[in-house]
Amino acid sequence: MKHIPTATAVALALSLAAAGASAQYTGPSSIPVMTVKALQADGKDDQHAVLRGKIVSSVGDERYLFSDGTGQMKVKIKQKAWPAQKPVDGNTTVELVGEYDKELIGESHFDVKEIRLP
Repeated sequence: MKHIPTATAVALALSLAAAGASAQYTGPSSIPVMTVKALQADGKDDQHAVLRGKIVSSVGDERYLFSDGTGQMKVKIKQKAWPAQKPVDGNTTVELVGEYDKELIGESHFDVKEIRLP
């Protein structure tokens, strides 16, 4: 019977644990789905939310214009938040998970942590 060296066993265990950690949860969430209109009217700084609608255009520097039918808002999306499985265009309905960055001076925006394709 062959024995696996301890370092190899540890590396294998860590890689398996990391693979499990990258799985995405797809069940219900306690973070509310909100509209742009409601978030702009009543949203608090750093409030977690989910927005459902379409990314209608790029405005440069990781910033995009998002619309959900109730209004439009600039959103900031880092490269790592984009879904790998399917490209997103202006006709793709998305769910943006993130937090509202309410500015006292200047334009408020939504920092996207994850893009879901419902």
